[in-house]
Amino acid sequence: MASSSDSNSFLLGNYARFDLTLTHGQGSRVWDTDGREYLDFGAGIAVCSLGHAHPGITKAITEQAGKLLHCSNLYGSPGQETLAEALSEQVVGYPGKSVFVNSGAEANETLIKLARRFGVLSPQADGTPRYGILTFEKSFHGRTFAGISATGQAKIHDGFGPLLPGFTHLPYNDVEALEAAIDANTVAILLEPIQGEGGIRMATPEFLKAAADLAKKHNLLLLLDEVQCGFGRIGNLAGWKAILEEDAEDFVPHGVSWAKGMGGGYPIGAVWVSDQLVQTKSGSLQASAVLGPGTHGTTYGGGPVACAVALAVLDTIDEEGLVDHAIGMGRRAAGLLGAIGSPAIQEVRGMGLMIGIVLDTEFFRPVVSSGEAPSSFLVKALMHAGLLTVPAGPDVVRWLPPLNLSAGDLDEAVSILESTLEKLFG
Repeated sequence: MASSSDSNSFLLGNYARFDLTLTHGQGSRVWDTDGREYLDFGAGIAVCSLGHAHPGITKAITEQAGKLLHCSNLYGSPGQETLAEALSEQVVGYPGKSVFVNSGAEANETLIKLARRFGVLSPQADGTPRYGILTFEKSFHGRTFAGISATGQAKIHDGFGPLLPGFTHLPYNDVEALEAAIDANTVAILLEPIQGEGGIRMATPEFLKAAADLAKKHNLLLLLDEVQCGFGRIGNLAGWKAILEEDAEDFVPHGVSWAKGMGGGYPIGAVWVSDQLVQTKSGSLQASAVLGPGTHGTTYGGGPVACAVALAVLDTIDEEGLVDHAIGMGRRAAGLLGAIGSPAIQEVRGMGLMIGIVLDTEFFRPVVSSGEAPSSFLVKALMHAGLLTVPAGPDVVRWLPPLNLSAGDLDEAVSILESTLEKLFG
């Protein structure tokens, strides 16, 4: 079968795919069209949080599909109410309301619309709506037009100008730069607690707390993109709590986006919006009331099957203790990766099972073809050795395995990485 990069393919050539076609999976493993087995440490880019073919997900899909596939958002849906309650009480632990979409990009689009709408309700002194949103260099917020405009990476912008106005990209973890960038037009701060596509770069607790303080001081919305780091991947169902630890109870964002691991492979995204009060030109208003009837919608968002799957994922994470398991496996991975001792590895960073292996680009220079990133080069070498991983920028290889990863599979992945580096560099 032709790949999408083949001129004989019927697929649009917008994906630079690796030369591999997968047919099925089980747990942390997948198989290709030739029957070859691989350890999957990409998990659909942090999506397959319970691995492949998990019986709980299969059961949720088949049972709900036998009852009702779709009813549209013209009508109520019991699954939406149950899942929204779980997001407020089980994940965030603070009163709020949720809206369901189909992807992380749509979830972030919703956050951006929330900010823009709030800017109309709380304009500048002369009545001009505020629309400035502060985001950060090396961020990634999806492939919609608002998402690429919010993203702080030139390669994502190239070829699509002019971009949506109002976004300022600031240095990540720089409190002084953040404070200096706030002006009369600023309405929101949008950030990832851990930048995934940006190379597994984690916000400091000080930076998160400063962002919250500045939002309160200037009547801004603080919006968190947890599309990749949320739902237990870094050691808490709410990723920011894993970073803030004991200070997490005093930190409540105005809005949070989730997707990826939320559905364990089934498409779903969500935005949670806090019930805390914000100030408008007409007085105090709950943040969750900013997007009223008619301001936002989606045909498929929050469908009965999607909500059933997300609830099954959440229940499984809780029942099997997978948040604590991710913490333990992350610590084990950090220790094993550090023990490799290869000069090709400059640093290992991240939290839980969101791990970045930072490469020494100069060390790779003699073996990498001109124009190819060291991360892509190593990802291909690992793929040929039976381990699937994901690049994050030119110098970082990401490990994003299922949350129920076994110690044996982790040890095998480390062994494959070590032997691959040994073959490449001796």
